[in-house]
Amino acid sequence: MSEEPPATPSWLSPDPTAWASGGGGPTDNASVAATFPAEESLAPRQLPLLVNPWDIVLCTSGTLIACENALVVLVIWQNPALRAPMFLLIGSLALADLLAGLGLVLHFTCAYLLQSDSAQLLTVGLVVASFSASVFSLLAITIDRYLSLYYALTYNSERTAAFTYTMLVLLWGLSLCLGLLPVTGVNCLAEEATCSVVRPLTKNNIAVLSVSFLLLFGLMLQLYVQICKIVMRHAHQIALQHHFLAASPHYVTTRKGVSTLAIILGTFAACWMPFTVYSLIADYTYPPLYTYATLVPATYNSVINPVIYAFRNQEIQKALWMVCCGCIPASVAQRARTPSDV
Repeated sequence: MSEEPPATPSWLSPDPTAWASGGGGPTDNASVAATFPAEESLAPRQLPLLVNPWDIVLCTSGTLIACENALVVLVIWQNPALRAPMFLLIGSLALADLLAGLGLVLHFTCAYLLQSDSAQLLTVGLVVASFSASVFSLLAITIDRYLSLYYALTYNSERTAAFTYTMLVLLWGLSLCLGLLPVTGVNCLAEEATCSVVRPLTKNNIAVLSVSFLLLFGLMLQLYVQICKIVMRHAHQIALQHHFLAASPHYVTTRKGVSTLAIILGTFAACWMPFTVYSLIADYTYPPLYTYATLVPATYNSVINPVIYAFRNQEIQKALWMVCCGCIPASVAQRARTPSDV
């Protein structure tokens, strides 16, 4: 009587050592047994490497993501002054990235220690829901920035707060639904041929996620173009009042702000676009190396998010200094907000 094969410890393939091979196609248990005989018959130098180094990289990234964003969540949670809609959205982004980091760590732990399909589905569902909430939060922050410029006089009204809470409920509700799909049966554990480049997500499941990302990116791009137009128009009007368009300090800082917006959007695209496009055109038969090479940079977006959206914010900088050393440097306390802070 043969023993039941262990659960898959890898994101990508039933064979935990398939990452090292050029092919990414399915491998049956007989061929695995023929390739790797029992451990007693192998010398130490011949033993197969049981831990995928790419999974170690993802686990390390998850640890960094969790620690970095936990600090942002803690600062916003403990500071009553950080309750404006903008800070709620930044907190939502940090919480989503924190859960994504924990999901990566838990997936590594459960995959290599528990080796349970149920645990794998739960951790993959957590990762999908968290990264979805992270991307949706980025869209919500973009919408908030656009509204704060377009409706500058009424931005701090109660209507704005209600709209922010509505966005938070919708983005987390939709993210939860996307994360529950693998857990509720929309997975490829029973039929390997339906797997996508990320096991146990099906090809249809990851296609929905990828297309949704492309639509969100297009909407963010359009909003950032509108933000740039508004900022440049305001800078032009102010500069004309000073009669020195090119030499106006406000005009210079506005150009810096537009450059900052381009960097923000470019970083987001550089992190997520390779994996999004690859997951649309590839399937489980592709070499695992390609999937890891596009998936790892996508996780780095959650490392960069706190730097772009939280640590650059003057109010959060003050709160961080108070938490770390109990004081606020004069250079931070006296810095005025400029258009480059958009």
